[in-house]
Amino acid sequence: MPDNTESEKQVSFDEYIETYKTEIQDSIGFIGQDVDFFIELKVDLLRDLAEKNLGSLNKIKALDIGSGVGLVDRFLKSSIENLYGVDVENGVVEKAKQNNPEVIYNIYDGLKLPFEDNTFDLTFAINVMHHVPPVHWRNFAGEMNRVLKPGGIAAVFEHNPLNPLTRIAVARCEFDRDAVLLSHKTLKSLLNEAKFEMIKDAYIVFFPFKAKFFRNIELGLGWLPFGAQHFAAGRKRK
Repeated sequence: MPDNTESEKQVSFDEYIETYKTEIQDSIGFIGQDVDFFIELKVDLLRDLAEKNLGSLNKIKALDIGSGVGLVDRFLKSSIENLYGVDVENGVVEKAKQNNPEVIYNIYDGLKLPFEDNTFDLTFAINVMHHVPPVHWRNFAGEMNRVLKPGGIAAVFEHNPLNPLTRIAVARCEFDRDAVLLSHKTLKSLLNEAKFEMIKDAYIVFFPFKAKFFRNIELGLGWLPFGAQHFAAGRKRK
């Protein structure tokens, strides 16, 4: 995909406040699963990652960067009580507040997170960075690090540009028209440059099935670069 750094190409998610979930569902309908399937899969991975590295989730402070209308936070707010979210447009932030009144949402300028250094135990971005102009990717990763406490964890989930079905889904999604997909190598490089200690990375979503049998198989396929999505996680050095 072409490098997209021109502001006029950036999508306004405020235009999709009421249709956000429907737009995603329409783009992935040919796969045979609903939006929540893919959200819950990543949330389960995020929870597992946080518990293994940070301990009890009810004791941590977490930040969802690019929280949108709060679809991910619906599945996290019951286990992470001290949950925050930020996004760049007023409309989606207000909608997220309506959807998840238990979560604290703020607007930010897309460059500097509105929090002090060393504030959070966990920062995460789920399918967000492909909407960030590539010129700002390093800053994005650096900000994830800045607001983390020493020893805190950052996790980034993204679409896999090597998967043909993923590329079809992105092409079909109206608000992905500004998307610049990150390779796994690029994502890991960005976290390394932001001075994270890498703790886990993998390709995910190989099978669009909910059965535990397929989820267990996927655990052994993380090295294979054909999953629909991928993630990388790092620890802030103490």
